[in-house]
Amino acid sequence: MTETLKLTAAKIRLLGLEMVYGAASGHLGGSFSSADILTALYFQVMRIDPRRPDDPNRDRFVLSKGHCTPALYPALALRGYFPQERLKQFRSIDGHLSGHAEMHHVPGVDMSTGSLGQGISAAVGMALAGRADGRPYRVYALLGDGEIEEGQVWEAAMAAAKYRLSNLCAVVDVNGLQIDGRTADVMPSEPLDEKFAAFGWQVLRADGHDFDSLLAAFAAAQQSEGRPAVILARTVKGKGVSFMENNPGWHGKAPNEEQYLQARAELSATLEKLEGSCHE
Repeated sequence: MTETLKLTAAKIRLLGLEMVYGAASGHLGGSFSSADILTALYFQVMRIDPRRPDDPNRDRFVLSKGHCTPALYPALALRGYFPQERLKQFRSIDGHLSGHAEMHHVPGVDMSTGSLGQGISAAVGMALAGRADGRPYRVYALLGDGEIEEGQVWEAAMAAAKYRLSNLCAVVDVNGLQIDGRTADVMPSEPLDEKFAAFGWQVLRADGHDFDSLLAAFAAAQQSEGRPAVILARTVKGKGVSFMENNPGWHGKAPNEEQYLQARAELSATLEKLEGSCHE
């Protein structure tokens, strides 16, 4: 199972690269760091049916770090929400795959996001609504460790604990970088575990690039009783491309032709290796 998930994540990264290069715009660093997390959610954890994207009992996902659509849109396409061919419309006036998550025209997107800090508040509202309506769904939200510098995140965290939203699971993509540099230099947020615990959350940890670790954390989150859960997933920004990894300069820019060709070669090599191991 984990080999298949690795293969899917590799496809997501390669498709994301093609999207951003084709549009000459987009955010690759945080998309690549979160690709494995999204793969685990969409292909293993969440109860969803692409044939019924509006099923009232489906699990919900909110991309609170809304600029990381070069990971979200490929995940949705590979999961069957819309044809992969549509990814070529990314950031194009001819389509609806905008640079930030858009819910009105993109099947599978549960909330439009982009203004950092607001997605987790929407997720809290969804979790509250689900409980009020007696629905069985769970709500997942993915945040960036730069994003949680926004005060609204902590207001949402307080509300989630107050209302004992055990049907809510947040994941923080802890890659240590944001657009202006290291989060530790821009606005230190550690110790994240102690902060979320103080706000009344169950705190879990995972290696954001290890599927066994991620799936174990999601399973533990589902067992949370009387409080929301947060998974602190340690990741590498720009994961999968040597010159992008741990480089804040790749937060939000498109590669030139030379960089694109190198990145495509590296990601394709990873994909081919995984395809070989899956067929052995």
